[in-house]
Amino acid sequence: MDLVTDSALRRALARARDGKTLDVTEATVLLHARDEHLDALLDHASRVRDAGLAAAGRPGVVTYSRKVFIPLTRLCRDRCGYCTFATAPHKLDAPFLSPDEVLEIARQGAATGCKEALFTLGDRPEDRWHQAREWLDAHGYDDTLSYVRAMAIRVLEETGLLPHLNPGVLGWRDLQRLKPVAPSMGMMLETTSRRLFEEKGQPHYGSPDKDPAVRLRVLEDAGRSNVPFTTGILIGIGETVRDRAESIFAIRRVAREYGGIQEVIVQNFRAKPDTAMRGMPDADLQELAATIAVARLVLGPRTRLQAPPNLVDAEYGLMIRAGIDDWGGVSPLTPDHVNPERPWPQIDELARRTAGAGFTLRERLTIYPEYVLAGEPWLDPRLSAHVAALADPATGLAREDAVLRGRPWQEPDGGFVPAGRVDLHVEVDTAGRAADRRADFDHVYGDWEALKDRLGAAVPATPGDLRQALRRAAADPAGLTDGEAVTLLGADGEALEELAAIADDLRRQAAGDDVTYVVNRNINFTNVCYTGCRFCAFAQRRTDADAYTLSLEQVADRAQEAWEAGATEVCMQGGIHPDLPGTAYFDIARAVKARTPDMHVHAFSPMEVINGASRTDLSIREWLEAAKEAGVDSLPGTAAEILDDDVRWVLTKGKLPTKEWIEVVTTAHKVGIPTTSTMMYGHVDDHLHWVRHIKLIRRLQEETGGFSEFVLLPFVHTSAPIYLAGIARPGPTARENRAVHALARILLHGAIANIQCSWVKLQDDLCRQVLQGGVNDLGGTLMEETISRMAGSENGSYKTISELRAMVEVTGRPVRQRTTGYGVPSEERLAASAASDGVCLSVRRALPTVQL
Repeated sequence: MDLVTDSALRRALARARDGKTLDVTEATVLLHARDEHLDALLDHASRVRDAGLAAAGRPGVVTYSRKVFIPLTRLCRDRCGYCTFATAPHKLDAPFLSPDEVLEIARQGAATGCKEALFTLGDRPEDRWHQAREWLDAHGYDDTLSYVRAMAIRVLEETGLLPHLNPGVLGWRDLQRLKPVAPSMGMMLETTSRRLFEEKGQPHYGSPDKDPAVRLRVLEDAGRSNVPFTTGILIGIGETVRDRAESIFAIRRVAREYGGIQEVIVQNFRAKPDTAMRGMPDADLQELAATIAVARLVLGPRTRLQAPPNLVDAEYGLMIRAGIDDWGGVSPLTPDHVNPERPWPQIDELARRTAGAGFTLRERLTIYPEYVLAGEPWLDPRLSAHVAALADPATGLAREDAVLRGRPWQEPDGGFVPAGRVDLHVEVDTAGRAADRRADFDHVYGDWEALKDRLGAAVPATPGDLRQALRRAAADPAGLTDGEAVTLLGADGEALEELAAIADDLRRQAAGDDVTYVVNRNINFTNVCYTGCRFCAFAQRRTDADAYTLSLEQVADRAQEAWEAGATEVCMQGGIHPDLPGTAYFDIARAVKARTPDMHVHAFSPMEVINGASRTDLSIREWLEAAKEAGVDSLPGTAAEILDDDVRWVLTKGKLPTKEWIEVVTTAHKVGIPTTSTMMYGHVDDHLHWVRHIKLIRRLQEETGGFSEFVLLPFVHTSAPIYLAGIARPGPTARENRAVHALARILLHGAIANIQCSWVKLQDDLCRQVLQGGVNDLGGTLMEETISRMAGSENGSYKTISELRAMVEVTGRPVRQRTTGYGVPSEERLAASAASDGVCLSVRRALPTVQL
């Protein structure tokens, strides 16, 4: 152990005593506390824990979960030096427990009063062991996680136990698949030490899933996905004391930013026979107590902190003094399969020992009380009834009189009940929105201060030679370097006019002089959403004053009304409503096609595609093929924002990662569904992000050819949460808007012919300017634009054809109505739209300024 001076310990203890925020160095010093210094440290940690329990409404209560272990498979692709759980196929009767074996364990657990079914298993064993792959294939499962999902549903339906899933490293999409079948999940961080992972002979060497960066990403993705998540650190495996402190601070950062860490385990290493680390000494219990206490001080009073009771050699009182408030899962039936040599204490004995330390032992569920009481977005509606059957509605703890019985698990079927402010599409222009922010503003987006820490300081790009960049743009548009492109985005005055002229020449070559538009109607079928995108002012909780959901009939009515007004397209997107059934998107497309068979259905962003695939447990390709069959003709390439995850995780919290967006749009192109592409800019991004985004779009277009257009969407700040929180800037300047529209035309020349501006987000005069700088399309008449209007756009929820023509007229360019695919509408469609001026009847009646 490193030497720490007595004076350094006393200084750090004084800061802890006074409630000061500790840094990593101070935490490292406190981890060395022993004897009288340790006593003082434990006292300070106990006070923090006690304050947290009082604030949670359960003072003096230490919790535990009565659980049963289900070791679904002991095969793993990793080779950790201390693990006895993972083994080889020849040592097992079968690679996986059978469904009957799973249910038998679960039923026995239910009979002994358990409420949690802890699924333990190795990481993706099929990647290492052909026996695992063959077993999964033979039983009809695509991968281990598919089997986990299926068994979790069976346990819910046939026993009533609540699954807690520990399948190791999970991706963002994996979490989407598994969240509907488990109220909570978990994965130990263990350590942030890269040395233990990278150096040969260290315990994590040769184990791909033990990369600290990968494991931290899992914690973040769980938070982004609103999954109540258990994690923790493992001490005594060769890490340094500083490593321990850094690991605790890494967990704190994720907990603050996303709010999804429901529990932190501080677990001590115990050497096991037949492992590479069998000769290592066990972690000292005073060391464990000091680590728990420091974790309590760093993580704060709201964090639930656990030490496994079977690993503390009956030093229960010491662990309670150190600041724990939970004993974790304790099984009256199955052994701890990870530490089989350490039997669980009897629950009555644990209660007695807890009482001896002055606390009451109470049973909780696998999902912690705070998340039970919060409900959405933390608890999926498909699990609400299962959890409610076992939870005390007042405390969120386990009900002592709960009866364990299976309950059906099924997709929600109440999502198409019309509710709320269904006339918002017209009232947003008259009455306006009820409030400038949703009711859960203070917590749904995570900790705003932690978000500021993630941003860091922007590094300004070094300006290049503007004249040289302009010459390159004219001579070799697609060959511009990143630096040259960034330089062009800084153009002003005469240089900006020259940039616009270059772009306009390229526009003339690619798309001619016509300015095009489509007569269409936006139908945002619901604005109820719990994703927590920090830029979005459209999304509401179901109880908010501005929330609404349309029925299928109302969606079809609006499509028919649009058809009667001459529309050739409906553009349909909505919030990620937790109650929508798994078939929701297919049902919506079919409803529109049934009422208006010839209407082009331009529907469902990549985020909605991922949501639909997760709900139906289909692959992206399978889902898109089903959507095409249901009537989807093209996808809006929205949900792109900026295709850089460093920006996305500040801007959106829980939206799909860049690679998922790319997979959706490229797969759509491969199955014959064209898409648009978009970029929302001017918030927490910089010019280099814009350049790289546009270049990425070009590369994808060269691979698939499926993008019909590129749409630039300037950030509307007024009611955007991230702006109200003081983090985002108030959108791009007029000069930036002109420059980026021109640059998009230049960088995409020869790949995407159509560059669209958004009249919704730009004033008419600025629309005219970008039309003279590379833009050839105005988008649609829209008829009911609410998303930008909810964010504070002042440009109205629709434009008539006459208004679009008047806006363009002064440029001297011809204006032409188009179809979604940039073809020419039929004479019948042109006549119908001319008669209505591109405005549907309900809007015309609601807004007296429109002449009937």
